[in-house]
Amino acid sequence: MASNISLITLGVADVAKATAFYERLGFVRSKTASEASISFFRAGPLVLALWGREDQRDDALAGTIWTGNGGIVVAQNVASEQDVDAMMARAKTAGAHILKAAAKTFWGGYNGYFADQDGHLWEIAFNPFWKLDDDGRVRLPD
Repeated sequence: MASNISLITLGVADVAKATAFYERLGFVRSKTASEASISFFRAGPLVLALWGREDQRDDALAGTIWTGNGGIVVAQNVASEQDVDAMMARAKTAGAHILKAAAKTFWGGYNGYFADQDGHLWEIAFNPFWKLDDDGRVRLPD
């Protein structure tokens, strides 16, 4: 069996409010797969889900260990520094909290960070050492 990630679920305080935020970022919600209590978005080869934080915790039986943000950062690689700037501006307009304005990195790229309304961290990055397919998928070097 391959080691593939097919879905990332973000636990959110208010599914409707979070759904509206991610739609403002440009994600398109599946109207047939989604329900009032959970939203599903196509995110390249992955699915991004938004589900009530308590529902997710209870379903996983994680009440004794889940204390909040687990230190995960969701990242989107884009094709240029200008694309980073455009996505960071879009995030700010959508209501994100900009944590780190886009800037050159120590490793030779360009990135910025924002938090969504539930505190989930996102990195928007241009990595000149990684190629992107036409559909935006990262091509890792061997």
